[in-house]
Amino acid sequence: MASMWNMFPYGTISTPPFLIFHLKSLKPYTKIMKFFKLVVIIFLVVHDYLVAAQDNAEIIIGFTEDERNALLALKTGFHNAFLDENWQSFNCMNWYGVRCNGSRVVGLTLESLDIAGEIKVDALFNLSALSVLSFRNNSIFGQLMDFSKDMELLRLDLSRNNFDGVISPSLVNLVRLESLQLQENKLTGAIPWFDQSSLRELNVSNNNLSGPIPNTRTLRSFNSSSYDHNSFLCGPPTSTTCGPTSHVGDTSAGSNKSSVDATLIIVNVIGSIVLVMLLISFYKKNKQLNQKISERNNVIREGDKEKLENDEEKGDEMSSTVIDHQAKGLIQEGKLVFVDGEPGFELRDLMTASAESLGKGNFGNTYKARLDDGRHVTVKRLRDLKPLSRDEFLSHLKIIAAQKHPNLVPILAYLHSNDEKLLVQKFIMNGNLFTRLHGGRGTSDRIPFRWGARLAIAHGVARAMEYLHMNPNSSLVPHGNLKSSNVLIDENNMPLVSDYSLTMIISNTIAVHRMVSFKSPEYLTIEEGRVSILSVPQDDKAVDLCTWVHRAVREEWTAEIFDLELMVQRSAIHGMLKLLQLAVRCCDKVPEKRPNMSEVVREVESIKAPNLDSDSEEDLSFDRDQSQSPTDDSISATPSR
Repeated sequence: MASMWNMFPYGTISTPPFLIFHLKSLKPYTKIMKFFKLVVIIFLVVHDYLVAAQDNAEIIIGFTEDERNALLALKTGFHNAFLDENWQSFNCMNWYGVRCNGSRVVGLTLESLDIAGEIKVDALFNLSALSVLSFRNNSIFGQLMDFSKDMELLRLDLSRNNFDGVISPSLVNLVRLESLQLQENKLTGAIPWFDQSSLRELNVSNNNLSGPIPNTRTLRSFNSSSYDHNSFLCGPPTSTTCGPTSHVGDTSAGSNKSSVDATLIIVNVIGSIVLVMLLISFYKKNKQLNQKISERNNVIREGDKEKLENDEEKGDEMSSTVIDHQAKGLIQEGKLVFVDGEPGFELRDLMTASAESLGKGNFGNTYKARLDDGRHVTVKRLRDLKPLSRDEFLSHLKIIAAQKHPNLVPILAYLHSNDEKLLVQKFIMNGNLFTRLHGGRGTSDRIPFRWGARLAIAHGVARAMEYLHMNPNSSLVPHGNLKSSNVLIDENNMPLVSDYSLTMIISNTIAVHRMVSFKSPEYLTIEEGRVSILSVPQDDKAVDLCTWVHRAVREEWTAEIFDLELMVQRSAIHGMLKLLQLAVRCCDKVPEKRPNMSEVVREVESIKAPNLDSDSEEDLSFDRDQSQSPTDDSISATPSR
């Protein structure tokens, strides 16, 4: 049969010679043979079409072939297992972080994915329809890309990476650019001559930029925080005055502005007038604010509580909210999930509540929110999370919130939306242990923190950690971020541990780099006594506690380990020594020699607090030659139980 098909080459059909005689003698069958030839021709044409279609069976949907190839090149350079798994199909809708509109890629958002690869300068040449690009909070390195083909770009966020070199001059030509975030990289050189009227957000802080800030209306419209922590950057709006040798290094961006013409002078004059008007407005607002503060202080001094309560209920210009006005419209699809099932308030109550910032931690900003009924709650706006789906996030939070102990801060509710992840907890009114230990030192306002109170807090924290360690759920890290600022103190001076087990939802990069000091000793040993070098705000004096304590024990000046505030209590010395012995055992470099948390609880509880009536308030003088002085032998001895 195969040999018969070979008699009919593609495009032509010839009759074999040995059949010519028979065909001539069989004229009645001529029409049948012509029909047979026609069928064969049709078969061959259809066959070739099917083969060609099979060769191109992989149909690309949502993006062009060039765009898909550009994304695959990015994936190759990123070396990221998550992207390797999720960037494979021929349908753009199935690619994580990629947004397509019709047949073009218009958005690329890859945030907090632990990407640590290099990106090429021409990586975006075939992604010319991009309007949004964000690689925020990764470890991408190399020079900034060339954006000359991305004229539709509106928002660009490359912050918190390892980009180096100069800021790409191609960014100056993006006339539709609205937001440019380049902070926390290693960029050098001068700031290009940005003068787009569309640019509303700019941040180049925490880099190595140098030279004067170009004198454009756009760049002068941003405050100094947009340029902070660039040691060699000068000129307004920064407070650093440019010297005679300061110069703008980016000649390529400013070459077309080498001569100052009349138009530029007029723009500068107008800018100066606007700046003066803003200063006048700021002065008036500041004056009004000071008057309002003065009035509130007078109300307090006069004891007019009713007037003060009415003012607080109405709110004033100083109050703020947990969720800003722009973000409120973005989380309407979210719904608060209450841990105990019975909602005590609604999402709209939380969004409109007046709020006071309590600080910025490893997991995001924390606020104290006052609800309309007068209750206070603590709200954490979680950031730098793993790329979890809504169901995964809610499942993890359900497991975390199910942990209940008298010495754990209770979780009241949590929320997941596309743009906000919130954690609502009970507000603890007496601050944290870090402030209690170190706040107000050397001032008359300092309230002594006695041994009995410290021991009670140690008891509570030990019990909380024992509970977390005994949790049968093996997927939970007991804490992962234990430090004195995460131990809160309630109105009854009871300690409550916060931020427990959140490492299961936090990006691995954040968990490794920001919480490294609170891992086990074989990773990096840090304990609480003096201020820990990696657990306090910047510019605070701190030491590596583990090294410092072991050195003190080794060189027999152990008495200096103890807080001078406790030195007036003679009856506390024995208990302090026992607790120090336990702490040294917990820091042992050999894991098998460390006590488990149940042992720690038993030993802490065996330390008896001194009788308040027997506390001596006489200063103690610890002479290293005296027999009472704690020594290396006393520390290495096993404490009695």
